[in-house]
Amino acid sequence: MIGSYIIGYSDLIVGYAVSLLCLVISLWAFIDCATRKGAAFEAGFKRTKGFWLGITGGATLVGILAAVSPISPLFGPSLFTLAAVTAAGVYLADVRPAVSSR
Repeated sequence: MIGSYIIGYSDLIVGYAVSLLCLVISLWAFIDCATRKGAAFEAGFKRTKGFWLGITGGATLVGILAAVSPISPLFGPSLFTLAAVTAAGVYLADVRPAVSSR
């Protein structure tokens, strides 16, 4: 009986920590994208700044929803959160280095 409570609380804590980590990564990508110049995106042969602001902004919105309700089946550590942090990761790993060198 007590073991099931420990597992339940551990699952809740880990889910909340993962949700917060996804939020931090998405927010970092959004802020970084917002501070870059629009011409650098085109010079780096990446999509437009508006496109990446939309992608990272959507990822941040999903991250906020995941952090607010970490046990929700839609926005807890789920496929939506994974897709959002992947999109933010693509920006940080591929677009950010190409844009920052311009």
